[in-house]
Amino acid sequence: MAYFRPPGPPPDPALVRSLTAQQNELRQRVRAEPLAHEPRLIAGCDSSFPTPDTILSVFVVLKFPSLELVEKVYSYGPVTMPYVPGFLSFREAPNVVQAFAKLTHRPDVVMVDGHGIAHPRRVGIAAHLGVLLDMPTFGVAKQKLTGTYQEPGPTKGSLSPLHDAKTGELIGEVVRSKDNVLPLFVSPGHRCDQATATRLALACLRGYKLPEPTRLADHWAEKFKVEVR
Repeated sequence: MAYFRPPGPPPDPALVRSLTAQQNELRQRVRAEPLAHEPRLIAGCDSSFPTPDTILSVFVVLKFPSLELVEKVYSYGPVTMPYVPGFLSFREAPNVVQAFAKLTHRPDVVMVDGHGIAHPRRVGIAAHLGVLLDMPTFGVAKQKLTGTYQEPGPTKGSLSPLHDAKTGELIGEVVRSKDNVLPLFVSPGHRCDQATATRLALACLRGYKLPEPTRLADHWAEKFKVEVR
């Protein structure tokens, strides 16, 4: 996800308490499990903020494993919640759900540009969306949000575990998606496990740093921005 971080006063403590409670409830509903069957359709999801108070969310659906583009949709609208660090998924989720509702092809799994359980409270945008949509989801993020890891090897396909710094819990894997580029951070969201998330992320690489589902979602976001201006 491309985040806009506006300046402003500290967040309302009551709002933070409410969001924390909601996030803890969502966390209780997140399930880690393998997919019921090999996906036939895989979606990519990305959101960006064209202006400080608007959001553009994009879904693409690809055949798997060929990664042929089947469908692309977007939703554009106002952002209704203020920026609160650690709770960005609440700013994005309502519009992302609206974009998902426009799809005519239902994917078997969704790759989200963002984190799954590799989040301080284990509910990044991929996990949040998975619970809301009751869909298998996983996150592929470009930057670490939390955890510790050793740098993976320099070649494509090199991996290293991402652990919680306090508990040692495995919360993701650090993946070198292309030789000598900065790694990606892959973590399960909902109804998905780590092995599946990593396997699908690697299977969707086509010579770029980003796997095709999120790369194409980002690509079409740039195209759709022209329509909403």
